[in-house]
Amino acid sequence: MPSIPSSDAGPALMEVRGLRRHFSVDGGWFGQNPRALKAVDGVDFSIIKGESLGLVGESGCGKSTLGRNVVRLDTPTEGALLFEGTDIATLSASELRRFRREIQIIFQNPMSSLNPRMTVGNMLIEPLRLHSYGDRASCQRRVHELLELVGLKSEHYNRYPHEFSGGQRQRIGIARALALNPKLIVCDEPVSALDVSIQSQIINLLMDLQDELGLSYLFISHDLSVVEHMCDRVAVMYLGRIVEIAPTHELYSRRLHPYTRALLSAVLVPDPAVQADEIILEGGVPSPIDPPKGCHFSTRCPFAKDDCSASTPELVEQHPGHWVRCMRIDEIT
Repeated sequence: MPSIPSSDAGPALMEVRGLRRHFSVDGGWFGQNPRALKAVDGVDFSIIKGESLGLVGESGCGKSTLGRNVVRLDTPTEGALLFEGTDIATLSASELRRFRREIQIIFQNPMSSLNPRMTVGNMLIEPLRLHSYGDRASCQRRVHELLELVGLKSEHYNRYPHEFSGGQRQRIGIARALALNPKLIVCDEPVSALDVSIQSQIINLLMDLQDELGLSYLFISHDLSVVEHMCDRVAVMYLGRIVEIAPTHELYSRRLHPYTRALLSAVLVPDPAVQADEIILEGGVPSPIDPPKGCHFSTRCPFAKDDCSASTPELVEQHPGHWVRCMRIDEIT
C-alpha cells in the first residue's frame, strides 16, 4: 500500500485510504448497460488534530462527494475511513451513531440546511436530545452557550431561520455542528453563498473556534484566496483524484502539477501593477462516467505524452510533505 500523504506535526485524527465512490448510471435502452460515474476515484490523505486541510478543484471534481463520505452521509464504494484508528466506512447505522458526536458538517447553503418550521432553539436541542446529552434544562443551557459562542444572542433562541440574514443563518449552522463537541468538521463551501464582507466574519469565526476548541477542519472551497488564508495544507483535486497536496505556503509558492499551476493562475492579484501569467487550459473537463485512461489530466495537459495515458501515475513525495501525481514532473520542474 502506498504511503498516505500526511503532516509531520502529529498522529492522524482521520486517514482516508483508497476511497472510491462510484454511482451507477443507466445506459442504453431501458438501462440495459449500466455504467459507473466515478465521482471519487482513489483518494488518500490524512488530517491531524488541530489542522485545517483545504480541498480545492473545479466544480464537479468530487469535492463535496468526498466530504459527504468522510462524515458518512454517503457510503463509500471502496476504501477505508480511519477515525482514530476505527474504520467508520464499514460501520453499521447503529455502530455509526456514536461517531456522529466526533464528526460533523457545515453545509454550503445555510437556508436550505435549516428546517424552516423549527426555531433555532429546537434545532440546536435536537442533536443534544438524540444523543442523550442531558435533561431539558441542561440542553437549553448548552444551546445558549452555543449561541454566544458563534456570536448570536439568547433572544434568537425562539426565532425561525427566515428571520435571520445569510451570515446569521450560517452561524446557526456552525452552532449546530458544534453542539456535540466534535473533533473534526467538514466545511463544505461554508462561505460561498455569502457576501464578501460576511465571508470574512465567518472565516474569522471558524479560525477562532479552531484555536479555542482544538478543532480539525476539512475545508472544501473553490475560493483559493480563502483557502490560502485559512488552511495549513491544501489538496488539489481533479476528476475524482488528488493530483497535488502540500503545506499551503509550499503549494502556493512552488506549485508543481500542471493543473495546480493553471488553477492558481486564475486567482486575481489585488495589485494592478503585477502581471500574472494566466494559463488557459484547452478543452473541457472530461466526463467522470468515461474519464481518460491513465492520467485523468492528460487530455488537457500541455506536457502530456503518449505514456501519460498508458498508466495511472501515483502520488509521489517530491519534497518533504509535498506530494504530486504526475509522470512528467522531472521534465517540467
